[in-house]
Amino acid sequence: MKPFSLPTSLFFRPLLGLFSIALTGVAQGQPAEAVSLTTLVGEIVSNNPERKFYEEEIAAAKAGARIASRLNDPELSLDLGQKRLRDSTGAKIGDGTVWSVSITQTFEWPGRLSLRKAIANRQVELAELGVARFENALTARARTLAFGLYAANAKAAAIREVSDRFSSLKETFLARDPAGVTPLLETRVIEASELALQRRATEAELTVQAALIELNQLRGAAVDASLRVAAPALTYNAVPPTTELLAAARQKNFDYRMRLVELEQQGFAVSLARNERYPGISVGPYLSRDNVGDRETIVGLGLSVPLPVTGRAGAAVEVANARRRQAEAAVLVALRELDREVLTSAQAFATKLTESRRWAPDAVEKFREAAELADRHYRTGAVPIATYVELQNSYLDAVEALLDTQGETLAAGLKLQQLTGLDFNPVEIKP
Repeated sequence: MKPFSLPTSLFFRPLLGLFSIALTGVAQGQPAEAVSLTTLVGEIVSNNPERKFYEEEIAAAKAGARIASRLNDPELSLDLGQKRLRDSTGAKIGDGTVWSVSITQTFEWPGRLSLRKAIANRQVELAELGVARFENALTARARTLAFGLYAANAKAAAIREVSDRFSSLKETFLARDPAGVTPLLETRVIEASELALQRRATEAELTVQAALIELNQLRGAAVDASLRVAAPALTYNAVPPTTELLAAARQKNFDYRMRLVELEQQGFAVSLARNERYPGISVGPYLSRDNVGDRETIVGLGLSVPLPVTGRAGAAVEVANARRRQAEAAVLVALRELDREVLTSAQAFATKLTESRRWAPDAVEKFREAAELADRHYRTGAVPIATYVELQNSYLDAVEALLDTQGETLAAGLKLQQLTGLDFNPVEIKP
């Protein structure tokens, strides 16, 4: 893949004028101050409520890591009973209370606690990777939604601009006394075009509302809060060759790194299962006293060891080995999917960027000027109705095509950045 870059002026200079008449606010018709995409993304990442879920997952994993290398708590045992003593003839000799107390501590086999600590540490690493992956995906989603809000506003502004021309022209026709069939038919063409534009305007407004609601939810604001995204400027750094993209993806891709950590964790789990074939030893002092007859006190040291006769330890090793083989297969599958997605995304990004470069810097402005020129000359009779309608629709089609191309290029660039972890700056927002 050859390095390529996109000048800022290629994408958004022709639409800066258009954006100045775009929607400035949606909630209750109130204008809102323009917010740069960088500021908006930072607000979303810091205020998103779902992020707290992943942060608490890290806290839970760290708490588990702190106790993983600790011995189990000692056990305190207390026995209390009544003893009655009789001789061989059945005569009562005496009765009284007997009791015993003991404290037992279980000591693990050497190396077992360190293995549990290693497994817990990998759980912390997985939780941290999960947070990083979420933040990365949230940032990309925020950028996509913010650009979608900008694009929807720009489309709606262009549609209203053309719709106002048709409405004004229709009022002019209706104010006249139509003489002949041609003026009547032209009026019907204008009315039909206006109806079609009203539908497109409704769809654009719904798109604006949907993007606005989701953005407000992501940043923790009221769903009906007004928001206007400043006109963005897209710049693209050179994308590395395919070999470098694949190498970077294997080092920085969050999903693939999580699979590797899970494989390492399963390796420790196998070692732990083998270690647990050797039972722990419970040791502790005890004290017992018998007050029946002569007072008798016993002080000693107890020792207990479980007998591994059920085969549970061997079965646990087999289960751990099976889980490790599953993790190995998951790593291979994740690697294949990662390579495929990187190559596909890189090709999509290059294709969309090539498509965007076919647009002349002033293409949209030329279509807009042509639409305005056709409106003026049609009123004087110098332009036929077919040419007039075609130019108005061509202007709208050009605006939509350019914005859609920009959005698709942005999405492809963000996808490639998510996969590879390379900060080649698929979108830079300048105030």
